Amino acid sequence: MLLTSCAAGGTDDSGDSGEVNGDITFLTNRTDLETDGTWDEYVAEFEEKYPDAMVKVEAITNYEDDVKTRLSTPNGYGDVLLIPNGVSPDQYADFFEPLGDAADLADTYQFLAPKTVDGTQYGLALGGNANGVLYNTEVFADAGITDLPTTPEEFLTDLEAIKAKGVTPLYTNYKDGWPLGGQWTNIIGAVTGDPTAQTVMAHDPAPWTEGTDIYALDSLLFDAVNQGLTEADPLTTNWEQSKGDFATGKIGAMVLGSWAISQFQAAATDAGADPSVVGFMPFPTNLEGQQYATVAGDYFLGVNKNSSNKATAEAWMNWLIEDSGFTDTQGMISAIKAADLPENLSGLSESGTELLEIAAAPAGEESLFSDTADLSQVDVWGNIYRQKLIDVARGQADGDKKSFFAQLNEQWGAAVDELAE
Repeated sequence: MLLTSCAAGGTDDSGDSGEVNGDITFLTNRTDLETDGTWDEYVAEFEEKYPDAMVKVEAITNYEDDVKTRLSTPNGYGDVLLIPNGVSPDQYADFFEPLGDAADLADTYQFLAPKTVDGTQYGLALGGNANGVLYNTEVFADAGITDLPTTPEEFLTDLEAIKAKGVTPLYTNYKDGWPLGGQWTNIIGAVTGDPTAQTVMAHDPAPWTEGTDIYALDSLLFDAVNQGLTEADPLTTNWEQSKGDFATGKIGAMVLGSWAISQFQAAATDAGADPSVVGFMPFPTNLEGQQYATVAGDYFLGVNKNSSNKATAEAWMNWLIEDSGFTDTQGMISAIKAADLPENLSGLSESGTELLEIAAAPAGEESLFSDTADLSQVDVWGNIYRQKLIDVARGQADGDKKSFFAQLNEQWGAAVDELAE
């Protein structure tokens, strides 16, 4: 399905001919695929299909900050790019070409909601992830765990059994920080089976109350730390080192999206371990016996609204999503609805886990969840408040779970009162 914003054979205001030809620049955060030659292979295949087109790939290490800065120059952010997460929905129309009506695109694509504004689509996911828990299959087996946990209580019991074997049960990545943000918050919806859970939370003056997604998530983290079931010294965690430690059986589990599976499998290979030790399971909770795993798009591809070659830009975007094989090689979920799940997520299908795509926020509320977090200073997408949670849980900060959750509710509730209708 080739998206196009300009009539074939004609020209738009930018001078675009509507034909797939000429030069475009693609901005990406995947510097590793530049180093190993993968982008060169993709470009060669695309240019074989479209011999009059040329694609220049620019891989950027500090992607978020650099590209956000470059957005201030109309032609400074390439022709096709990964939409920076820091760009708010109300700014999409300022920077990106509309790709069509979301309702029409929904017949073919999934993961549309985050880049839909007033029914118009501004980005398509390059691929998607399931959100849950990476676990070392050998560590679990050595601890005598034969059935994966489906409740927080079972999970904590399993972590106790893993600790008894001299292995770090759950690794928080406290020092690096970012794994404590979106990797946990993206699970919101899986506990209650509610695809609107983020919107519900944006209207809830006291979400850290038993029965909600965020309460279940943060309670499990608090309890695991409080019971000594995480790394001995969170101040010394190391993300890169943790991959090898996980692969070699020194760590039992981490809360991460399925995007991490391929990285941990590579770490296992580098360490001389079997890549099959990397397992993935849904967050340990269930609703009347049914488990859910939220799924969402990773980075979204967008087209610079100022591009003078939009037809070629959109052809490249379309080819990456549909024809390049990117999601297969990266172990990601395809944005194409009809595609099969990647092999590394087959366990979810086998266990009967239902994949839950987060619903679009109501019109006018696309930024409400993040705006509430910003105003309340409870950085649900960041790491500060969960680092504080860990400090309280391990006795390095004042309070207990009840008092800490009460403080979160007070801050969040004040923001809800100001922002939500």
